[in-house]
Amino acid sequence: MSPMNAKGALLALLAFAIYATHDAVIKFLGASYSPFQIIFFSSLLAFPMVTFLLMRDATQANLRPVHPWWTGLRTICGVITGVCAFYAFSVLPLAETYALLFAQPLIITVLSIPVLGEKVGAHRWGAVVVGLIGVVIVLRPGGQALELGHIAGVAAAAFGALGAIIIRKIGGEERAVVLMLYPLAANFLLMIAVLPFVYEPMPLLDLGGVGVIALFSLTAGLILIMAYKNAEAAIVAPMQYSQIIWATVFGFLFFGESLDGPTVLGAAVIIASGMYIVFRESAGPSTNTPVLRTKSRGYSPSGFRIGAIVRLRREKERREAQ
Repeated sequence: MSPMNAKGALLALLAFAIYATHDAVIKFLGASYSPFQIIFFSSLLAFPMVTFLLMRDATQANLRPVHPWWTGLRTICGVITGVCAFYAFSVLPLAETYALLFAQPLIITVLSIPVLGEKVGAHRWGAVVVGLIGVVIVLRPGGQALELGHIAGVAAAAFGALGAIIIRKIGGEERAVVLMLYPLAANFLLMIAVLPFVYEPMPLLDLGGVGVIALFSLTAGLILIMAYKNAEAAIVAPMQYSQIIWATVFGFLFFGESLDGPTVLGAAVIIASGMYIVFRESAGPSTNTPVLRTKSRGYSPSGFRIGAIVRLRREKERREAQ
């Protein structure tokens, strides 16, 4: 591995460690508060940080989307993904939640066919089938009572994948600032509408926890951008699976969780299939690489989309070169 790829891999490991801590805080707060309330306050605290980043975009244009319907659908996907992921983290063991969310690359591969018109070969289809078997192993229908948290975890993976595919479809024409601000604004407005029905007073310590969620989402995102700048996407992308290690550690230390056999087996199958898809996409010159081009977790509504920030930087570099 080249020094740059090694540096990128280490940065990605650091970013996903911070993301895992972010998710552990969500689980801690989720024991006392509705995910709607957590998302509202984390979005509120994230607004100033994201605004300062966006102030660097000097493009002379308005904020009306070029593709309003696709942008609207992508915004809806972002809201649903965030609520479902936050709820799943609140009620399921951390490792089990990650195992379900790790199905997102599999769903991205499938959705790239009808939405992007891409072709998926037999190898990747096989990986998708194997990965979905892994999801079934984690859910083990008949072996345990399926809870709303399981449905939320699968829904977060599905809607996160659809949102990622939509960005791939319209990202070349939509401004990065539009792709970032619309989901964040939607989270804020929709959560404030629900807040009166779910609000619980938050002491200063818990408000600080919400601040940690917003700050860690932003920090991890910026570090992940640095990782993608230093290393190939095929090196950085698999690093997300390191979160399962942190989930095991945090779950044991802070929440009294332990891994059972089906979760370990199912997670291993899902991770192996996801890594195989990444390998296949990076093995040849094909441009059919929807998973490798997805540079964001997709379920951090308090933060921003990594791909959008990368595009902001590229847009700035193009303007400076002109």
